[in-house]
Amino acid sequence: MKRAIVIRHVAFEDLGILGPVLAAQGYQAQIFDAGIDDLGQTSLDAGDILVVLGGPIGAYEESIYPFLRRELRLIELALHQGAATLGICLGAQLLARALGARVYPGGAREIGIGPVTLTSAGLRSSLQHLNEDRLVLHWHGDTFDLPSGAERLASTPVTPNQAFALGNSALGLQFHIEAEPTGFERWLIGHASELASTGVDVAKLRAEAASRLPEIAQAGAKAIGAWLAALDRGAP
Repeated sequence: MKRAIVIRHVAFEDLGILGPVLAAQGYQAQIFDAGIDDLGQTSLDAGDILVVLGGPIGAYEESIYPFLRRELRLIELALHQGAATLGICLGAQLLARALGARVYPGGAREIGIGPVTLTSAGLRSSLQHLNEDRLVLHWHGDTFDLPSGAERLASTPVTPNQAFALGNSALGLQFHIEAEPTGFERWLIGHASELASTGVDVAKLRAEAASRLPEIAQAGAKAIGAWLAALDRGAP
C-alpha cells in the first residue's frame, strides 16, 4: 500500500476529511507529530506522498521551535525526490519556504468562512471542485511570496497567495478545506487565546461553520481526491 507521510503540529488540526480521501485512493496515513517524533529518521519511498498540516506557529520561527529545521529538510527531500507534497496553512508556508520563498506576517489576519478567487490556472486545477461560492475556512496571520516557477491558483484581497502549485505534484493551500465539521469545536477551544485577542465573535463563527463547513468539506474532499487521482494518471 502507498503511504501518506503526514506531519501534524497540533492534535485538533488533523487530516479531518482527508483521511477517508487518502484511504479511498489507496494511501495508508502514517502520522508524525512535529516536535515529538523524530522527523530526521523519516524516509520517503517510491509512491509515498508528504502531507504537512497546519498549526499556530510561524514557518520562520526555528529559533524558538528547532524541529522546524528537520521538518524543512524533510520537505526539501520530498521535493528533491519528486514526491507529491501537499501543504495546508502552516504546511503551505513551510512548502513555500522550502522552495526558497519568503514567509512573513501578513497585513491582517483572516479567520472565518470566506471565499477565494481562483486564477485561470486555479480553474484548470483540482481547486475547480470547490463549491460554487468558492468558500473555504481561513485561519492565518502569516503569508508568503509565490515561489519561483510556481503558479498562483487562488487569492483574496488580503492574501494574494492563497494557493499555488509547482509542477504536477507540489500543492500549497493557505486556507483549510480539510476541517471536519463535527470536530470544529476543537478548533474554537484550541485557538481560544487567538480568537479572544483578535476580537472574533466565537458564537458567530460557530454558527457560520455549522451552516457552511459541511459543503466546504465535501468540496475539499472532491478537490484533493481529484489531485490524488491526477498524480496516479501522471496528469498536470
